Amino acid sequence: MKSETKTDFFETKVLGHPAGLMVLFFTEMWERFSFYGMRVLLINFLTMAAISYNPGWEWSAENAGALFGTYAGLLYLTPIIGGMIADKYIGYRWAVVVGSIIMTLGHASMALETELSLYTGLALLVIGTGFFKPNMTSIVSEMYKDLPEKKDGAYTIFYMGVNAGAFFGMMLCGYLAERVGWSWGFGLAGIFMLLGTLQFWLAKPLFGDIGEIPSKLNNNQEPEEDAKESDTGVDKRNPFTLVDKILVAISAVIGFGYLINDPLSKIGGINMFDSFSVGNLEGQYTVVLVGLFLFLYLIGSRIVRYDAIVRDRMIAFIIFAFFTVFFWMSFEQGASSLVIFARDDVNRELSGGYATMYNIVNIMLTLIPLLIITYVLFLLWKQTFKKIPYSNIVLVACFTFVWGVVGWMLNRDLNSSAYIVSYQAIQNADQNAETGNIDTTYTPITEAYQANGLDVLVTKTTEIADPSVFTVGQKINIIKKNNEGSNFAYLDAEKLDKFRAHAAELNLDNGIIPSEVAVIKDNQVEITVSWFSILNSFFIIAFAPLFSKWWDSKYNPSAAVKYALGLIIMAIGFGFLAMGSYGVAAGVKVSMFWLIIAYLFHTLGELCLSPVGLSYVSKLVPPRMIAFMFGMWYLAIAIGNKLAAVVGGQIENITHQYSLSVFFLIFTIVPAVAGVLVFLLNPLLKKLMHGVK
Repeated sequence: MKSETKTDFFETKVLGHPAGLMVLFFTEMWERFSFYGMRVLLINFLTMAAISYNPGWEWSAENAGALFGTYAGLLYLTPIIGGMIADKYIGYRWAVVVGSIIMTLGHASMALETELSLYTGLALLVIGTGFFKPNMTSIVSEMYKDLPEKKDGAYTIFYMGVNAGAFFGMMLCGYLAERVGWSWGFGLAGIFMLLGTLQFWLAKPLFGDIGEIPSKLNNNQEPEEDAKESDTGVDKRNPFTLVDKILVAISAVIGFGYLINDPLSKIGGINMFDSFSVGNLEGQYTVVLVGLFLFLYLIGSRIVRYDAIVRDRMIAFIIFAFFTVFFWMSFEQGASSLVIFARDDVNRELSGGYATMYNIVNIMLTLIPLLIITYVLFLLWKQTFKKIPYSNIVLVACFTFVWGVVGWMLNRDLNSSAYIVSYQAIQNADQNAETGNIDTTYTPITEAYQANGLDVLVTKTTEIADPSVFTVGQKINIIKKNNEGSNFAYLDAEKLDKFRAHAAELNLDNGIIPSEVAVIKDNQVEITVSWFSILNSFFIIAFAPLFSKWWDSKYNPSAAVKYALGLIIMAIGFGFLAMGSYGVAAGVKVSMFWLIIAYLFHTLGELCLSPVGLSYVSKLVPPRMIAFMFGMWYLAIAIGNKLAAVVGGQIENITHQYSLSVFFLIFTIVPAVAGVLVFLLNPLLKKLMHGVK
């Protein structure tokens, strides 16, 4: 029966692969849509000024980074547990459905925008990802276990779904959140998570018994077979001793405790490890160092029990895992500090010919991928409608919705006009304590401000971009857009009432500035903060085929050289940011060219390093150790993500004390040095790998 199901499954093909792969493609696409759609908003939302066009919570970057880092770190740890539960109890398909439903509830909770709903939503997303993330790839692997020669092509198509989802999620959720409101962005992510789950569930007839609940027979037989295989050759059994298990438990408790304590101590003022402080070293870091020492002792004690060749290969694997931390610590600035940098320090306004050029590029960038993916949907519909009609209908509804949002977004940008508006401001003259010069600043007069005789009033002008049509002399109300307050946006009657009520609730000046339209200019567009984040997905899609050809050629470099290239090329990207922001005075905007070129180099670095990653777990690690070392690899990525958010959260402090350029130099020097070290270790690593390539 099983072989018949498998045969039927492979009879229906799309693009040379089973139609079921395309169902998984779209399921993963909608999950990544929701994940990256929310991810690109979180730091922006938490740190946005409470009184602004799109009010946030005005947290410090440090506090926001602490929370985001814990969330990102846990995302790479819960899949270990989720994968084990699926393997032993509920099967891959049910795990995907359970994870999807939990994540949908998480997105819905975040859309409420309360502190309790935020924490609840993030917790649900972490748990849901634990079920979803490892088991989607497991289904693909099970589908192709009898056709290993087609597996590479299948994973290529599957990961195109990953990047397509990330691309459209960040673009559309980000645009809605920044132009309409945060809850719209968080809500859109949840809607597509729910619809993606539904289309996957309704496609059950296409999968037969693939990903089903594991039978008791399989559960009973597999360990025995594994034991027989692992008792031979260099791969002898190395069971966990009681001491090993205790060390694993202690390390896990300490690691989890730190991830929870870091944001709890910074945001809530509750420090569980305060009594462990040693001198100037915070208690949580003292405990982390102890946990790290115990974990390294555990790894070392297990490695020495293996034969020489296996031991050497595992040492090589650990070296790669160590340098992985430095890569992700820098690369993941894209989710924290680079979001703040793009919002507050990058000139994102284009007018005239530049605005027209951007609109053309953005239309092509949006419509071409969407047309291609819609064509894949059409092929899937033709092949499978009779077998899974309702799944196809849900997918068509999804794409109809996406096309509607895309049409609205592009139409809004095309029809935005630029206006110069004038407003009253108070001129402030203060002596700079460092230079002795007089610094002149201007504070806009809001509708709630009561002027006095000592105020020096002047008329100032600013540019706004909006799809509304105004006339010269028309009275309008504007409000600052971002934290630094040099960009403004128009408030219609509905938003006026909303912001007055919001400010009254916070007992703050509402920030509404009466102004008058002075000049009507050419078309103008302001690029959203989230738009820059889509560049990573775009560059991956554009350059991945070239790198794939490179890896298949005779010039394919060794693992260590790929690692070195990944770290150094990414460091060059941060070097451009350090160069672009060098000597820039406070309040002066940096050209967006520097950020675009940085994302290009970050992506090229990722493409160099990504082939090394998880593939070397199976190549270098003995079967009895694979699960544990997979966990260690994800632990390295989790540590990198946590460090990225913690260090990225210092952008305000480092910029204030030194400069923005110095902040980016940190991420230029650290990965560059790490890359050089990996390159120098290449001969040693080749020797330790004993022929593994």
